[in-house]
Amino acid sequence: MFTILAGNDSLIILLIILGIAGIIAIVAYILYRVLHLKIKDEDKKDEKEIAKEELDRILEPIEDEEVSKQVSQYDQDEEEQKNKQ
Repeated sequence: MFTILAGNDSLIILLIILGIAGIIAIVAYILYRVLHLKIKDEDKKDEKEIAKEELDRILEPIEDEEVSKQVSQYDQDEEEQKNKQ
């Protein structure tokens, strides 16, 4: 049995193993390209939108009207400062 693996036979086995590895690599690459295109097609959200959704989910709404007015005024002032720059 071991005499079969000697000489050129071991080269053939090596080529078979490399061929199988190559086929696996090609299939993996094709799957990656196909799946990667599907991921790109999905709507990706902006980082600001993601952060806002997370904050809205975590933070509780302000119940006090006075504090709510102050927060909205602060937000407006921030927007005005960004627009001036």
